[in-house]
Amino acid sequence: MQKVSLRDAYGDTLVELGKKDDRIVVLDADLSGSTKSGKFGKVFPERFFNMGIAEINMINTAAGLATTGKIVFVSTFAIFATGRAWEAVRQMVCYPELNVKIVCTHGGITVGEDGATHQALEDVANMRNIPNMRVVVPADDIETKQVIEKVAYTAGPFYVRLTREKFPRIFDENYKFEIGKGYVLRRGEDVTVVANGLETSFALEAAEVLEKEGISVEVIHMPTVKPIDRELLAESAAKTGAVVTAEEHSIIGGLGSAVAEALVETVPVPMERVGTPDIFGRSGKAWELVKYYNLDASGIIEKIRKVLERKKR
Repeated sequence: MQKVSLRDAYGDTLVELGKKDDRIVVLDADLSGSTKSGKFGKVFPERFFNMGIAEINMINTAAGLATTGKIVFVSTFAIFATGRAWEAVRQMVCYPELNVKIVCTHGGITVGEDGATHQALEDVANMRNIPNMRVVVPADDIETKQVIEKVAYTAGPFYVRLTREKFPRIFDENYKFEIGKGYVLRRGEDVTVVANGLETSFALEAAEVLEKEGISVEVIHMPTVKPIDRELLAESAAKTGAVVTAEEHSIIGGLGSAVAEALVETVPVPMERVGTPDIFGRSGKAWELVKYYNLDASGIIEKIRKVLERKKR
């Protein structure tokens, strides 16, 4: 599969939006070269603000700009916007339900050598527990472009989680992203795998491997973690009778938790979660860490086998 940059897609899409709409304003916390929001700044310097290493001030400023009718995008690394600036996001953006789009790069374990201090493994959990916040985790550049276009013109707060590493391209131009919708990428009968971000490509790979063994895997891509597509989850779980979730995030509070919460109230079935355990990350090459933490296709296959054994009991 061709590997593509989600953050480059973000920067390019900001420029496209900026050319069409002078309400688009972009703020960054001295990381615009890494987040790629600097692409917007080069074309529209009068609508781009480098707030320095002052994430709380950046969120507060974004909130103020939103009250004047601006469509505000703010960017930094995921760990800083969802950690250091969490209170400002809650109080200044979500409580008044302002039109601020928090789009962060460097989410997950694939931040790599920067290690535990920069590997945001809790960011989705931190954002989905705030009222009025919507949370989206795209899987490739095509979806990222559509996500940014969609959230720009959907009123209210959003958290969009992007990455440092390039990911495999999954979609083509026929794909259409909708907020709150999951997508069945592969039909199956024996087990459902629900994934987003990087893990969607690994889920598809795992399904291909297991098909050769006669195991039929349904793969659902779930880009919107909040609000989650409860109807699709219930429909698939009722059909297959077993579910595995896969995310480049802690198994606590992210996609796995959201799916479990939805299914326990609708179609309780045996379930396993692929993600990082209750730990901080560690420094290492991105793809070696993916393997180390069993986030690759083999890790998903292991959990599928486990949940199918439970399903038999």
